[in-house]
Amino acid sequence: MVSLSILDIEELAEGCDIEAKEASGKDGKGELPKSFFESYSAMANTYGGVIFLGIEEKPKGKFNATGIVIPERVLKNLWDGLNNRQRVSVNLLTDKMVELIDIQGKQVLRIQVPRAKRSQRPVYVAQNPITGTYRRNHEGDYHCDEETVKRMLAEQVEEVRDARLLENYGFDDIDQNTLKIYRNHFKATKPDHPWLDLDDKEFLRSIGGWVQDRENGSEGLTLAGLLMFGKLPSILEVVPNYVVDYQDHPEQMTDTRWVDRVTTDGTWSGNLYDFYRQVIQKLFSDLKVPFKLQGTKRVDETPVHEALREALINTIIHADYTGRLAIQITKQSDMFLFRNPGTMRLPLEDALQGGNSDCRNRKLQKMFQLVGVGEQAGSGIPRIYRNWKRQHWRVPVLLDQVEPDQTILGMLMVNLLPEETLQGLDERFGSSFRELSYDQRLALATVAIEGKVTHARLKSMTTTHPHDLTKALCALVRDSFLESAGATRGTFYFFPGEPPESEAELVAQTPILGKQTNADNLFSELRPNESSSDDLESSSDDSESNSDNLESSSDDLESNSDDLESSSDDLELSSDALEVLKAIAAPVRNKGKVSTDIMEATILKLCKERFLNNKQLQELLDRSYHTLRLGYLSKMQKKGQLELRYPDKPTHPNQGYRTKN
Repeated sequence: MVSLSILDIEELAEGCDIEAKEASGKDGKGELPKSFFESYSAMANTYGGVIFLGIEEKPKGKFNATGIVIPERVLKNLWDGLNNRQRVSVNLLTDKMVELIDIQGKQVLRIQVPRAKRSQRPVYVAQNPITGTYRRNHEGDYHCDEETVKRMLAEQVEEVRDARLLENYGFDDIDQNTLKIYRNHFKATKPDHPWLDLDDKEFLRSIGGWVQDRENGSEGLTLAGLLMFGKLPSILEVVPNYVVDYQDHPEQMTDTRWVDRVTTDGTWSGNLYDFYRQVIQKLFSDLKVPFKLQGTKRVDETPVHEALREALINTIIHADYTGRLAIQITKQSDMFLFRNPGTMRLPLEDALQGGNSDCRNRKLQKMFQLVGVGEQAGSGIPRIYRNWKRQHWRVPVLLDQVEPDQTILGMLMVNLLPEETLQGLDERFGSSFRELSYDQRLALATVAIEGKVTHARLKSMTTTHPHDLTKALCALVRDSFLESAGATRGTFYFFPGEPPESEAELVAQTPILGKQTNADNLFSELRPNESSSDDLESSSDDSESNSDNLESSSDDLESNSDDLESSSDDLELSSDALEVLKAIAAPVRNKGKVSTDIMEATILKLCKERFLNNKQLQELLDRSYHTLRLGYLSKMQKKGQLELRYPDKPTHPNQGYRTKN
């Protein structure tokens, strides 16, 4: 019998989904809890987890071993229930997944519940999937609504979601210009291909955009063909919640403002191929391309280009177009965020390892590959991580999130241990910082950059064993480098006296395997607020009714852009004022390292009698956003040294700072 301690259980709870049940029964000797199969269903339908029977879970993530006097009785009830189709729909457990362990001299059952395969979901209690399906949300089990269950059932039976025939949809629903451009790209990619001689109908049939039902003779567009080449009103008739949205934010985004946007507003075709063509150019527009020759031909792309293209294609081809969320791509000066509706069909670990593929929209995938876009099945995510690693940037954040179902990929262009961050930590902690282990320094650097660190986020950036990471974090708390808050999987760590005040202060606070974390927290500074998603959905409804509403929404977008520009007019500096400020900033700008006192004194001089925003300060001082915002401006404002231009809107995109008199 394996022996564990309560400390082992509490450490496990930080990186794993755990449910503890007392299981003592009426006579106090052991009984399978009535709620066991609800937790079993919830874990199986989400990400798997561990259920302990014979342990009482107390507040703040503490556990107490109560033990099971007669474990054989509980085991019999467990296996009888798992193999009874009137009790639960499927048995996912093997003998190795159920073991009796010793905790403080008491017998406890440890049950490892795996994540159910797509073909096995939904796992439900009793005989009705609509009323008996559960999923895991943070620390609780909840009933799935009927729409979610039906989506699981569709995923179970449909290997490919975009291949179905759309009866009565034909060439009148196709944007002919989009199809023409695609055929030109196909010709450029495959100049000798026999499909070039086919008419449009047979060409569409060959690439998967047109199909015939051999039983009744009907034929027409596939869902993939309509999504790829269709007109927006026709797409919305079939997929009412369809929205694609690209936003470019010049600064750390804390509002719904943007400087460039592409969305389904009626000013363009609205289909996926045109969306890809526009967005890929915008993603590439500010990348620095080194001059490189391959033989006598110039190579204009870098691994970063390749990673961004793969991220965009993955977002499009893996989306669940029956979901209610928009496809959303967000760009910022040092970060990219990709979101698509629908959870991943493969476990995160398998996706990161590569080699396996379970694409939701294989017809779309094929269409992009035929014009040279997209890698082979199962290689996309590893390629993104590999190319990002080559730049020595922080590990991307990949999140598979339920309720609402979505997949999010965040790619931050910040060095894993930036020298400016290390300098700030040296100034904060002195020589003791350099004496810490690499993992501990990595944890502190993550807090400096991202506002906080979690066990799972740290795990995503290192190969160290999770148990050792837990000890490293606990030691940082013990030695007053960090403080902690939250419990079990929700535990997070931050600098003493500086807890994250709001989601808008954090750049990346969701771990790569943070299955229980709310996706709305991920890269929250870059994402539109909650109303943005609602606006997108309502714009979809308007679009479905008529294209006039779409055109009017375009006008609204333009007026918003005007508002943004006008709000920043009075922050512009004259050439004379700029020269004066550059002279004041010179002692900092011309040096790689300066003390905290010198930096703060310089900021106070620059902001005397004027408001300066973060971008202006970055240029004057030659420091990164994260160094200024998290290292100085926020702290100086809290200490009363600086005042805000918009005190009632601390997350205003044009927030300015002025020295207090």
